[in-house]
Amino acid sequence: MSGKRVLVTGATGYIGGRLAPRLLEAGYRVRVLARSPDKLRDVPWAGDVEIVRGDLDDAESLREACRDIDVVYYLVHSMGGRDEFVDAEKRAAQNVADAARDNGVSRIVYLGGLHPESGDLSPHLYSRAQVGRILMDSGVPTLVLQAGVVIGSGSASFEMIRHLSNRLPVMTTPRWVNNRIQPIAVRDVLHYLLAAADAPLPRSGTYDIGGPDVLRYGEMMQQYSEVAGLTKRRILVLPVLTPKLAGLWIGLVTPIPPPLGRALLESLSTDAVMRNHDIDSIIPPPESGLTGYRDAVRLALGRIERGEVETTWTNASPVGAPADPLPSDPDWAGEVVFTDERSLESDSSPEKVFAVVESIGGENGWYSFPLAWTIRGWLDRFVGGVGLDRGRRDPKTLHTGDALDFWRVELIERPTLLRLRAEMRAPGGAWLEWRVEPLESGRSRVHQRAIFFPRGVAGRLYWYVLVPFHGIIFRGMLENIAGTAGR
Repeated sequence: MSGKRVLVTGATGYIGGRLAPRLLEAGYRVRVLARSPDKLRDVPWAGDVEIVRGDLDDAESLREACRDIDVVYYLVHSMGGRDEFVDAEKRAAQNVADAARDNGVSRIVYLGGLHPESGDLSPHLYSRAQVGRILMDSGVPTLVLQAGVVIGSGSASFEMIRHLSNRLPVMTTPRWVNNRIQPIAVRDVLHYLLAAADAPLPRSGTYDIGGPDVLRYGEMMQQYSEVAGLTKRRILVLPVLTPKLAGLWIGLVTPIPPPLGRALLESLSTDAVMRNHDIDSIIPPPESGLTGYRDAVRLALGRIERGEVETTWTNASPVGAPADPLPSDPDWAGEVVFTDERSLESDSSPEKVFAVVESIGGENGWYSFPLAWTIRGWLDRFVGGVGLDRGRRDPKTLHTGDALDFWRVELIERPTLLRLRAEMRAPGGAWLEWRVEPLESGRSRVHQRAIFFPRGVAGRLYWYVLVPFHGIIFRGMLENIAGTAGR
């Protein structure tokens, strides 16, 4: 048992959300930094860690978070969105470096991106390299792990491969489909990250990590198809297909939003292969060996089929998204607000009704007018939003912070309250909420409320245009929730 105190940044994200419980299992005392601590309230390990509110842009909150810490894990990286993200990431890295140095932190561990030594890098790979350099220049011993495509249930890279292969028997791709990639299973990434806290580190440095297979991206899609039992996919290379156009195309046929799709594609524009195996000198491979690509795909698909996905790429908020206030916060005082409120009694118990409410979305649908939801999802994707294809992490249960199609779970209190915050493109802020009230004789009353805070004239027009449809969509939704609970 180590007993070291570690700080995990990015604990609400894909890798950080998996690393934190493994650090606990290994005996570390874990503190996690989160802009919105409520996102962690429902994770199984929440009661075993110290959760502190803070932001990488807030130097003071970082200094407090790093107090009495031995190891800092830097697991935050923007993918897509703002043009100025490189400068923002450099500022955040400098804030972490300063806070770690000022508090006498003994080590920083950073997960960066695998890239060639020379040649032009995509903005995101360049940003990752710059972050690593800033951390290594901090004066705090820093271990930078550089990984390529991470294969695991819920990872953005895997979901892009999965949906492209599942949906397109024939696909057009840019030239990068022939670039060489060294994918790594998420379990092996976690192996290296976990060992990095205590690994011998003679000096700060970068270490490449990867799986045993080196493949072309097209081969990765073909091998995925074979493992998934699909027919062989035909891949047509179009040299004129730019990353921007390809990103839009990815956004139409996969759950990956265009900005994230473009970032992933740009990162594939160069070979991503380990330059050396220096990592073996400080962290040996897992005792059972590194996981091959086909096995990583099998493991990921198995977890998806069994509903055992720990975290997904959707866990993190969209790039640049603020920690939006609740509808009841003083920030909204005096603002125009539109609501659609409905109630309905049910002969079913509150627990049974809430189970139906909690299962909403994803493959279960929204209990009313499915064509309208599909069209709204497509319109959202068309204007660069997330659309409906994100689905849900688990078919039955939700956690605070979970992505749910183009919503996010803002608050869940079983068996009485579920509140969703919209992440669709709209001229205002929107919420959808259900409250289940217990009645006598085991019955219940369901209260459903849609809330919209318009921005300007466009927001008001948006609401008024949709009002005629609310009677169909929201009334049908409430009636079908009650009806499903009564079956």
